Amino acid sequence: MPELIKHNNFSGSLCVPCIQSKQQAISDWFAKYEPIYTPIYSSVDIRDAGFKIAVIDNNLFPAGFNNLCEHGLADAQELIRTAILKRVPRAKRVLIAAEEHTRNTWYLENVRILQEIITKAGFEAKIATFFENQPTFCDQAAHALELETATGATVKIYCFKQILEKIQNKQINFDFVLLNNDLTGGIPKALKEINIPVFPPMEAGWHARHKSEHFRWTNSLIKEFSEIVGLDPWQFSCLYELVEAVDINTEEDQQRLYQAGVRLFAEIEAKYKEHGIEDKPFIFIKSDSGTYGVGVTPIEKPQQILELNRRKRNDLERSKGGNTVHRFLLQEGVPTIHRIEGSPCEVCIYQIDNNLIGGFYRYHTGKNSRENLNSPGGMGFQKLCPRLDKYGLDCGIAHNLNIFDIYRILARIASIAAGMEILELEKKKQ
Repeated sequence: MPELIKHNNFSGSLCVPCIQSKQQAISDWFAKYEPIYTPIYSSVDIRDAGFKIAVIDNNLFPAGFNNLCEHGLADAQELIRTAILKRVPRAKRVLIAAEEHTRNTWYLENVRILQEIITKAGFEAKIATFFENQPTFCDQAAHALELETATGATVKIYCFKQILEKIQNKQINFDFVLLNNDLTGGIPKALKEINIPVFPPMEAGWHARHKSEHFRWTNSLIKEFSEIVGLDPWQFSCLYELVEAVDINTEEDQQRLYQAGVRLFAEIEAKYKEHGIEDKPFIFIKSDSGTYGVGVTPIEKPQQILELNRRKRNDLERSKGGNTVHRFLLQEGVPTIHRIEGSPCEVCIYQIDNNLIGGFYRYHTGKNSRENLNSPGGMGFQKLCPRLDKYGLDCGIAHNLNIFDIYRILARIASIAAGMEILELEKKKQ
């Protein structure tokens, strides 16, 4: 079993006892928000620098259920049942609306496990996708594609358009659609027409959602939390700058990005000085929407923004699905102190209705502690058991339970922030 190597607990500025001594106040604070604002499921990426711990991303359509340990997956069955019935009380049949990654065998394993969780929870469950890239399949008589996952298991993927036709012809019915597609390219017509409750809501896809809005909500909540524990909110959050209406290939807009970078570096440097941190600050520049770590570029000094070559600019300009990026988020970089067999890693927490079902450490053999680890060519995963105190190391890597409690708190805060985002997006639609 690989070993997780950590920095010597926290450096002095972060205080575990400060948080442990406020457990009841923290619990009461969560009780104000969680009954109202949590999405049905989420995965939260967290980086730990020793001098600060912060959420760096939050995915409302998690695609790594295949990386969770067996105990977390077992817990997920009752949690997903409760979450579904809370939203649709008499639901019996669930349709999982998946990504079109039918060639990505690990993604197929993810939706296969998600289907298995829902089935074991007592529901009928099928997987369908829109097949925009495979239109001929939807014209055929076959009911489903049988595909092999990365583990050699078989999964059936149905054509969403055929499912819709059968629903409209009263040949089949579903009570609940669980969305596992981030809708970067917009809401497909078939999904709009299905007339069945969809969770997370279609309005929360990356066609409408923005990372900057998520961090606005998250940082507001972090400020409240920090007041309870008596610590600086910066120790649990990332500073950022948003630059809109950008053509990254024009000198004028490159200058705008550069000036935003100058401001952000100055803010981070001031915080480093305040807390006596000797490391040099850095930032990431990325699309304000999107997932899978596409186009995330580390910047060590503002001048590098002006020195980006054509290939780097192309990477930044194109998001998942080939969409052109015009909104850029400049986000404070958080170096990671975690290592697995010498490779830097970060923690990913998975939740159903803000209830922990586990997670994993994402590591990368080809990156350093100041780079994006969610990228191909050396990325790997080590399971993190949510019941380490009960089951030990039979299915996960060792981790410090006291530190993990802080990760858990931050993941819950990020999920509440996502729930607030969703509510705002739904109001805009009305």
